Amino acid sequence: MKKNVGNITLIIIIIAAFFYTETKAQNFNDALRLSEPGLGFNARALGMGNAYVGISDDYSATFFNPAGLGLVKKMEIAGGLNYNKYNNDALFFGSSTDYSNSSTKLDQLSFTFPFPTIRGSMVFSIGYSKIKDFNQAVSFDGFNSTNTSMIRDLALSNDDVAYDLGLSYPVYDDQGNYLYDDTNIMGNLQQSGTILSKGRLGKWSFAGAVEISKDVFIGGSFNILSGGFNRSREYYEEDVNNVYQGLVDPDDNRTSNFQRFYFNDVIDWDISGWDFNVGLLYQFAGMGRWGVSMKFPTSYNIREIYLVNGSSDFANGQGFDLDTYESEIEYSISSPFEFSSGISYNFRPLIISGSVTFIDYTQMEFDNDGDLDFQSIYQNNRDIKDLFRSVINWKLGAELIVPSTNLRLRGGFMMDPSAYDGDPSERDKKYLTGGIGFLSDEAFSFDLAYVYGWWKDIGDNYGTNVSRFNQDIKFHNLIFTVSHRF
Repeated sequence: MKKNVGNITLIIIIIAAFFYTETKAQNFNDALRLSEPGLGFNARALGMGNAYVGISDDYSATFFNPAGLGLVKKMEIAGGLNYNKYNNDALFFGSSTDYSNSSTKLDQLSFTFPFPTIRGSMVFSIGYSKIKDFNQAVSFDGFNSTNTSMIRDLALSNDDVAYDLGLSYPVYDDQGNYLYDDTNIMGNLQQSGTILSKGRLGKWSFAGAVEISKDVFIGGSFNILSGGFNRSREYYEEDVNNVYQGLVDPDDNRTSNFQRFYFNDVIDWDISGWDFNVGLLYQFAGMGRWGVSMKFPTSYNIREIYLVNGSSDFANGQGFDLDTYESEIEYSISSPFEFSSGISYNFRPLIISGSVTFIDYTQMEFDNDGDLDFQSIYQNNRDIKDLFRSVINWKLGAELIVPSTNLRLRGGFMMDPSAYDGDPSERDKKYLTGGIGFLSDEAFSFDLAYVYGWWKDIGDNYGTNVSRFNQDIKFHNLIFTVSHRF
């Protein structure tokens, strides 16, 4: 009698392990997804390449350097809209497939209010802002002429999925005891699939700043985070050359002439968390500013629903459907510290700014809170230490006030090195930014920013470099912000 795995959660984790882009349920990629900084929500800052740690004179200081709130002299209400598009050209066994995903969301709604003081300044703010998008997409379709397949990998793992779909069969010893699963489906299959991700992470911020000495400001913000993430993946293997015309399972006549295998899994997250930032900013000679900030680790709580289903098709309309597996689990992840420093200088009418951020991704961590067992937590944290590195993200930006007008022109560049140890530079995320702003009667401000990003990546459907798609990614982001000071 075939061995019965019997543990649905274990089956699901095993299935997901064959996809490099996610590797397995609850793994180091989940920690990275939450720990990489987003692009923020302010059009002026983004137009200047987010080189804003040494500027931070509006509500976006809660994201870059909360000490900058102390520079705000009037009450301010601000809001914004964000559009982004993720485009992925995947090369898979010589075949290129272009795929994209986009979203439009409310970006920001905030209120900043200075308090009257005899000397210096005291400013508080409250608001909601989107800090990160999870939109991604990839599609691939090509003929894999090697002797590998996901079906074979599933069978060799001795789980029940391939067996339930009639794609593998049990092997016994002479006494009739189950030994392992096997399959005669080796490879030479058309392989295709799509992966679509969507979601966002936002925060409610409660922040304040004071001028503790002339031109010296300190500030902090407490942030409550919430959001969601959804990733849906479909994968196919098809015998387009009629290689497998016999029985896949020698004891089951329904498994004659294999045609197609279909696999689908969905991850759905509900995300909550909290963190806080502190910062210091010094304004010198009325012409420049220097700032430093520290973002403490974010404590995330993830409530995850994971769904798996699939099917197989054989000749004469025969086939099998996999009963949908569903698991629910809750676990916790901590992101690393972020240390930032930035400087800006006003040459009137030109402002130039730059900033750097140090992040040690080896400090990402799965916490003991939740449903994950000790072994999974230990292995995930060990993988994080082995696979990741520390990086320095750097940003440059400029803003030019067009003489005799209320127009401001902006440009910038951002570089976010890959968090994976040993990755080539082509996998570093690079962004060019540009923007325009208009100030009306020193009260209303309208700002528009555009971002173009590009980098490369890889993904393995199973194994290592036996069913790999190489990704050429282009990213477009458009942010509009309007504010009123009174």
